[in-house]
Amino acid sequence: MLIARASESTFKPVPPGMHLARCYRVIDLGTQESTYLGNAKRQHKAMIQWEVHGEDEHGNPITTDRNEPMSISKTYTVSLGENSALKRDLVSWRGKDFTDDELKGFALKNIIGVWCMISVVQTTRDNGKTYTNIAAVMPVPANIKKAGLPEPHNEAQLFSISNPDMELFESFSKFLQEKIAASPEWQARQKQIKPIYSGSAEDIEDDKIPF
Repeated sequence: MLIARASESTFKPVPPGMHLARCYRVIDLGTQESTYLGNAKRQHKAMIQWEVHGEDEHGNPITTDRNEPMSISKTYTVSLGENSALKRDLVSWRGKDFTDDELKGFALKNIIGVWCMISVVQTTRDNGKTYTNIAAVMPVPANIKKAGLPEPHNEAQLFSISNPDMELFESFSKFLQEKIAASPEWQARQKQIKPIYSGSAEDIEDDKIPF
């Protein structure tokens, strides 16, 4: 007899609090559609992923069941507009604002491998589900740097739709693969025609400006 049952999730969220973290991956998601207050928008998105090091409030290591650093991600619109979340977090992380020249183009690959402090919060929605989010990204205090940073765990990785690493793509979850595959940039590349969105892969890949 074939019986289907609900399975228990083994996913362990990063606990709330201030944690030492290292950016290890930036993923180009292409143009994604989102709805806010009933208005649909199509915007170029990117996901930034961090590995988290340290202990929770009870002194327990922030690790997975495999004793590896937990990871957490945040999705951003690829924009350095005045009110963009990406600009806000990068300015806080860098500890300085962008110059006018830097605002002309900042390579997101420059944040890969860079350490920071992240403020993690948990929010319970009306549906009763609890979500873990990054509320702020800040530079690592000098005393923590002086004491020594942990050994990096994850390989530094950049995924760009314009020049995709298919081995890396295959390592993504099915949900993430489908999200990327639904973008017009990915579909255009599959058809070998010119992408139709107004942004550019240079927003992610251009290396003219260091972090």
